[in-house]
Amino acid sequence: MKSSPLGRLSAAAVGVAALSLLLGACGSSGPVVPPERVDRQDVAFKGCDKIACTGELNGAKYEIVLPKKWNGTLLLYSHGFRQAQPSPPDFEAVDTTAEPAPGWPVNKDVGQSLLEQGYALAGSAYATNGWAVADGVKADEDLHAFFVQQVGAPDRTLAWGDSLGGLITTVLSEKHPDWVAGSAPLCGVVGGPNLNLDLALDEAFAIKALIYPGLKLTGYASADEAIANWVAAAKAIKAAGSDVTKGVPKILMIAALVDSPGQSQDQDGSSITSKVIADAEASLTALGYGTFGRYDIEQRVGGNPSQNSGVDYSPRVSGAERALIEAISPGATDAMLAQLAAAPRITADAAARDKFAATGTPTGAISRPMITMHTAADPLVLVQNEQVYQTEVRAKNGAGDLIQLYTVAPASYPAKPGAPYGAGHCNFTAQSRIAVVDLLDNWVRNGVYPGQGAIVAAMGDSSGYQAAYAPPPWPAAS
Repeated sequence: MKSSPLGRLSAAAVGVAALSLLLGACGSSGPVVPPERVDRQDVAFKGCDKIACTGELNGAKYEIVLPKKWNGTLLLYSHGFRQAQPSPPDFEAVDTTAEPAPGWPVNKDVGQSLLEQGYALAGSAYATNGWAVADGVKADEDLHAFFVQQVGAPDRTLAWGDSLGGLITTVLSEKHPDWVAGSAPLCGVVGGPNLNLDLALDEAFAIKALIYPGLKLTGYASADEAIANWVAAAKAIKAAGSDVTKGVPKILMIAALVDSPGQSQDQDGSSITSKVIADAEASLTALGYGTFGRYDIEQRVGGNPSQNSGVDYSPRVSGAERALIEAISPGATDAMLAQLAAAPRITADAAARDKFAATGTPTGAISRPMITMHTAADPLVLVQNEQVYQTEVRAKNGAGDLIQLYTVAPASYPAKPGAPYGAGHCNFTAQSRIAVVDLLDNWVRNGVYPGQGAIVAAMGDSSGYQAAYAPPPWPAAS
């Protein structure tokens, strides 16, 4: 019988304990306790009356928020993707502020609760917006060094972040096991940049072939041109959703090619109408990444890094997906697959592809505890990213340092207020976010591997956590 991670950890712990006793008997001093295992609840630090808790480091604005009594753990947060300039659908002003725990737009109560537990919080903007992975890693390095020098030395630093910040957290943890004692990438792009942009290209390619032939796929001359392409394609997708016999099968086909979850934060997918709306929303979301998001990326890496040359899309359509399409429009599946097969493919610029990968591709080489969490129905950063990263970690170290948590939406929920958890990008409850931090802190601080009982108790009954859930394979591998 294959042993559980907890069983392996317990066996290892017995061996370490025996070795420590032997060494203790041979020397004058006891076993050395790793710094992160020092369990203190009142660590001395310099307060914000003595140091600058807000400011700017190498072009990145930061903020530090300190508890009344520090438990020795620093939580270093990395925020998600921010547009390089105002973009659809709402064209909000570009945000360049720091985003530490108590000020997240996600849930301000989370930061306050963590402060009350004694955690110190630090967060930073990045020197640039857009695909700023390298800038995010640098900002975290700078802020950590500043904190150690100006506030005090943490007993342990735990890195965490959402979305692109989840990728930054992952890269940081792989790069700095010397001071990142544990990490929690949430809804992270942990499958890496090229894999995800290739999938965005698949989506845009299918939209061009089936719905909007005028869509430009790569090489935008300006951000305005990229935005104009998104706007025009969005109108075509909306029109397709209103045409049941001709347009709806195309939306369902595109969703099948990229394994869209069929749910969104405001659509439960319990009816064909709800599923089509959710699939159309997912297409628009992915197309934003594949147009004005792509423009920023191509400027950074000097060309187009993504490709679909040689791709056969027909194996990606499952029997159930084919049956649904055929029920609406008999014969449409093969006709659309023929259109996709005949459409000219895109080849990446090899140098740009290598440079994009170098912005931050996780390797799976972790040596410190990591807990990831993902919604099962994430229309922007597919949950399949977690399966990709798990494979990488297992190839490197057997996944003993990795725990992956998933939240699943209820079978039905109203459009307003929408899914309470499990559907939508980074749509977690406050309790589940706090649970991840507490489980990780206990694992690092006390060496307690989070078993299922502890996870269930920490996540609670209202988080959507499902221990049995496992993400499907990456769409191109299915």
